[in-house]
Amino acid sequence: MSIIDLHDGLFSVRVSTSGGILLDYSWAVDGNKIALLRPAPDDASAPASACYPLVPFGNRIRNNRFTFEGRDHQLRPNTASDPYYLHGDGWQGEWSILSRSGNELQIGFRHRRENTPYSYDARQTIALSSEGLTLQMSVENTGAEALPFGLGWHPYFLMTPQTTLFAPAQRFWTETEGFLPGERTAVPADLDFSRPSPLPRRWVNNGFERWSGEARIVWPERHASLRLTADASIRHAFIFVPDTDFNPAFRHDYFCFEPMSHLANGHNLPDLGDLKILQPGESLAGSIHLRPRKYPE
Repeated sequence: MSIIDLHDGLFSVRVSTSGGILLDYSWAVDGNKIALLRPAPDDASAPASACYPLVPFGNRIRNNRFTFEGRDHQLRPNTASDPYYLHGDGWQGEWSILSRSGNELQIGFRHRRENTPYSYDARQTIALSSEGLTLQMSVENTGAEALPFGLGWHPYFLMTPQTTLFAPAQRFWTETEGFLPGERTAVPADLDFSRPSPLPRRWVNNGFERWSGEARIVWPERHASLRLTADASIRHAFIFVPDTDFNPAFRHDYFCFEPMSHLANGHNLPDLGDLKILQPGESLAGSIHLRPRKYPE
């Protein structure tokens, strides 16, 4: 495992090659250091990190099984705490350093059909500039057959009493047993972020379909906001707010807004939920950008 620090002007990022995770993204402004993602110690696991990658897809697949082009595929659980193969493999693997400079890092991860039918090479570029942080990821199908692929990120944002979220989306997915998506429906009122709104202080674990590609988090007490934008390949999102049944240490101090290229359980949806079919040798790529501003501006 290696820990890499990147800097550019007022911005800094800390990266671990264990899981390809971010440990910190901070902004130095007016003599203060503002954490833009939840800070984590150097030995943090991905679920305790600031952000981790989702590859070759995110979330769960119903029954750990899917059928594609007439073939049945079975996945095995990849954690001791969840019966499902969860969030892909990248967050559990060691990434290699491909290139680095003072403000940019490229890391790679190779997976070969362990627990899954997938073989792939993934790359992440973590880059700072005067405009903030850009995360770019690609995945190449290195297997012998076509399969549906996706990617995304699982960032953790600080949640203060006055935090608001703006993130317009067209449709909402209910949650059913096993933390799985249930039905596509209208966005409920207390989760409608088409205008800046507070996050509910209750369990939330839901997918948002046809997200606009723009989100804005405002922390009034910290006099800061963060604009998250995604490229055209990232048009879905997942919002996660834990509770103390799930995590006894939770104090409503963080939430997750997870940009994804596809819907959860897309493998079992008629249109694959925007998963992209990659033939051997083909690739999928996506990127997000996180840019802070003073609040009010």
